[in-house]
Amino acid sequence: MSVTTATYQQPVWFIPHGAGPCFFMDWQPADTWLQMADFLAKVIPSLPQRPRAIVVISAHWQSETFAVTGAPQPELIYDYYGFPESTYRLTYRAAGAPDLAADIVALLQQQQLPTKLDPERGWDHGVFIPLKVMLPDASIPVVQVAIGQDNNAAAHLALGRALAPLRAQGVMVVASGMSFHNMPGYGDVRYTAPSVAFDAWLTATLEQPEPQRTQALLQWQQAPYAQDCHPPGKEEHFVPLLVAAGAAGTDLGAKVYSQQVLKTQLSAFRFGNLESNGE
Repeated sequence: MSVTTATYQQPVWFIPHGAGPCFFMDWQPADTWLQMADFLAKVIPSLPQRPRAIVVISAHWQSETFAVTGAPQPELIYDYYGFPESTYRLTYRAAGAPDLAADIVALLQQQQLPTKLDPERGWDHGVFIPLKVMLPDASIPVVQVAIGQDNNAAAHLALGRALAPLRAQGVMVVASGMSFHNMPGYGDVRYTAPSVAFDAWLTATLEQPEPQRTQALLQWQQAPYAQDCHPPGKEEHFVPLLVAAGAAGTDLGAKVYSQQVLKTQLSAFRFGNLESNGE
């Protein structure tokens, strides 16, 4: 495995990726996604050291086994429906990183996590939509890692732990999902209070040290209103957060963005190097 040692250990992020291509189309009200976009745009500039690569774990790629994109220039997958035609012409021309992808496969296999390299898979909108806001010039190579189809908490925490060594090699790990994701609940005031309560539990949990954080996350479906915010069988937008928590190691989590959007509370979290933004 090739190893590059950095002088700065990159933090781990759990970010909301919005609704489809929401940042690149008209929306009513027009300011619905502006605060989220502003948060995303400030992520890279907030870092003391620019990442040499970005690894994204998106809610929108579930695989029978863990998988890693290996193409040198992945295509885009427009896996959203019913949006303006212009949003299907969006581009994001970041390079892939085949050598890093091979290293990731090796890291996961060393931890006995079934993993495959996928040389054909493109990037879904959970990757390229937020990255277009975070890094418009597409100047940092990107690799995507799939989550498992079973949404198993222990397995995804283990996936994160396997990715953790990349942070000291200048690689930023970004988990892309939503802290609330129940499609009928968006825009419904009956879900406001449940989403706020679940968000409060999640924030308190991620602020805990190890091993308490992991113990709580293993039982996350028993948290207040968890199944209202992430219905059983449709937990894929929460699962990337488990990967982020695993990759964080002993680094504490902190909420770095929170807002009510479409009547529901949505938040982002960062693990590690919390002092870099004066927090």
